Amino acid sequence: MSCLDTIADYGLRSMFSGYHQVHLPSADRPWLSFTIGAERLLPRSDFTLCQQFTLIGSGLIWNIYFGLLALLSGFFLALSLALGKASRIWALRKVSGGFILLFRGSPLFIQFFLAYFLFRNLKGVAPVFDPFTSAWLGALIVLFLNTAAYSAEIFHGALQSIPKGDLEAADAYGLSGWSKFRRVTFPTMLRLAWPAYINEAIFLFHATTLVYFSGFPAWQQKGDALYYANFFADKTFNPFVPYPILAGYFILLTLAIIGLMGLINRRLNRHLPRAARARLRLRPNLIR
Repeated sequence: MSCLDTIADYGLRSMFSGYHQVHLPSADRPWLSFTIGAERLLPRSDFTLCQQFTLIGSGLIWNIYFGLLALLSGFFLALSLALGKASRIWALRKVSGGFILLFRGSPLFIQFFLAYFLFRNLKGVAPVFDPFTSAWLGALIVLFLNTAAYSAEIFHGALQSIPKGDLEAADAYGLSGWSKFRRVTFPTMLRLAWPAYINEAIFLFHATTLVYFSGFPAWQQKGDALYYANFFADKTFNPFVPYPILAGYFILLTLAIIGLMGLINRRLNRHLPRAARARLRLRPNLIR
């Protein structure tokens, strides 16, 4: 089997079922053919580099899915939590602060376990909770809540760091309420928080590798990049091939995140002199 055939067979293996359709000619009527479902199992022996690159890269699709959707949806919840924590209303401050403390104070790995068993128990109560026991939805919710808590703390710190002169200038121009927030508070907060938010985005994508090693099982051997890297390491007893491949994929993904979010950072700081623009610094969280 050539490498192109391997890519055709396993390029999207992490997303689709382990079965593919095979067209076979009829024995008594050669001009006719019928279709059967043939099982496309993972390779069991004679592993090639092409197979490892293809399957690990196929699993990376799930990592991008989890990270991208959790980041986009978590941004708005994080903004609401940051505003709630900075609110003058006592109840909003306590609720927002408690949510942030809960998800920042407990390990993400434990959150996956607890969420899976919670959704599984709720599944027995009402069938509507059945999709929540699957990784595509249940694990996504956990990542969404977790990154919202961390991002909210970043945004809250940026809110507290807004120069008072900017707010006083807005008051002098007669801005107040929503107009003041939209024109002054939000853009300044986002500009100050963006470098730290990029690091949170990078760590979020790295944290997606915990999904299938927590409570959420991989269905029909459809897992993420680390799932397939671990599969090859177990079968070949040689972790020095699949894990460097996995690391290489995530390095490329990290560079893509830095590049895309760096463009947004440049847009947010376009009004500042070049010497005063904040430079991006990669500071990954070693311990969550």
